[in-house]
Amino acid sequence: MAKHERTFTGDFDEVARAIHRGVLSGSSSASFEDSSDLNVGDVRCSTMVFERYSMVGANRLSLTVTLVGHERDLGLVAITSGGSQAIFWKVNSYGEDAFLSQFIRLVDTIVERQSS
Repeated sequence: MAKHERTFTGDFDEVARAIHRGVLSGSSSASFEDSSDLNVGDVRCSTMVFERYSMVGANRLSLTVTLVGHERDLGLVAITSGGSQAIFWKVNSYGEDAFLSQFIRLVDTIVERQSS
């Protein structure tokens, strides 16, 4: 499992759409599995789950992204999972690390656009 957390400012809806488009266009095997959107008062929360195939592990990996927003203040958590074929412990996490690294580059681009 690999994890990335960050806070930044931007438009919640634009960021959520850019994440969705960016993850799906980042890999030919990427798929959108499901999402959940909640509003609690003026706080918004969107959780999105993606999967893609890992050639290194010869299996599918998941990426769960949670975006939380209050006005233009945003928080994001991304967690990958599923990159091992072992029964009792993880043999490798290369696929998870690669999926998360690609996602971090996507988010860096989104944040840069939001701040300009």
